[in-house]
Amino acid sequence: MALSQHHFQAIKLNLASILLLIVLAMASVSVGVADFSWQGLLGQSGQDWQLLLVSRLPRTLAIILTGASMAVAGMMMQVVLKNRFVEPSMVGATQSAALGMLMTVLLYPAASVMMKIVIATICAMIGMMVFMRLIRRLPATDYLIVPLVGIVYGGIIDAFSTFIAYQTEMVQLLGVWRFGDFSSILAGRYEMLWLVGILAVVAYVLADRLTIVGLGDHIAKNLGVNKELVMWLSVAMVALISSVVVSTVGMIPFVGLIVPNIISRVMGDRLRLTLPAVALFGSSAVLICDIIGRVIRYPFEIPVTVVFGVLGALVFLVLLFHNSRQAG
Repeated sequence: MALSQHHFQAIKLNLASILLLIVLAMASVSVGVADFSWQGLLGQSGQDWQLLLVSRLPRTLAIILTGASMAVAGMMMQVVLKNRFVEPSMVGATQSAALGMLMTVLLYPAASVMMKIVIATICAMIGMMVFMRLIRRLPATDYLIVPLVGIVYGGIIDAFSTFIAYQTEMVQLLGVWRFGDFSSILAGRYEMLWLVGILAVVAYVLADRLTIVGLGDHIAKNLGVNKELVMWLSVAMVALISSVVVSTVGMIPFVGLIVPNIISRVMGDRLRLTLPAVALFGSSAVLICDIIGRVIRYPFEIPVTVVFGVLGALVFLVLLFHNSRQAG
């Protein structure tokens, strides 16, 4: 009965999330500086159709794919590290990916986009592995110190990237990868994000194994789950997601932290039920912040990373204080 009730609650939440996502997607398509009307589409207006297919629809799809994949990546990191207060930008993944992109541009300027993403993924994996070795020295019960170490660790990588960028006059290019922004997304410039959408589906396929790994090493071993294989596969997937997102739209912090925590508090920790809701809510959250960034100073835009950074930081502090009170 309890399982059926959880399934029923998940179905209701997912249906509500789908409806919210559809409404936000239509709003995202409608908002912008250029004149656009749905009536023009019905009237076969060539200008409205071109604007929809070249700019508005690619941007909306890029936001949906980015939000869903980053939220799923955050959930995977929280399960692997057994800590609710981590996400790709707090384990050095996104910062290392940006550093890898910068080094590739400096050393191999003629490299293809795929080669840049491969090198960025390798750098992201190295950065995550270094972080995972660092936190092994921390007390296993001190959950709040891990994200603080992650913030400092990410800051060190960022500072190193900035130093190299200043020395090579690449600060402006580094800023493109540091600050998530969808204003430059057009048809032909976002298609790599479909790869992270596929990885989010792969994460759903691995959901039961990830859930077992999150229960502890002994339980995973007793149930026949290869904990090391699942962990390294998750690390590789998170690194690839981070690299593709950083190279396409830039860093968007807190998506992988806030969304999984909210969904877990509502639906529990069984990933087979929660991952679809995490992906849908992640897309909706980024869509909301992007729409706010477009209308708050219309016709100018505020990058989505600024809006989500402010809101995400506030929610992160609330989660930290709430957890501290519970521990107390």
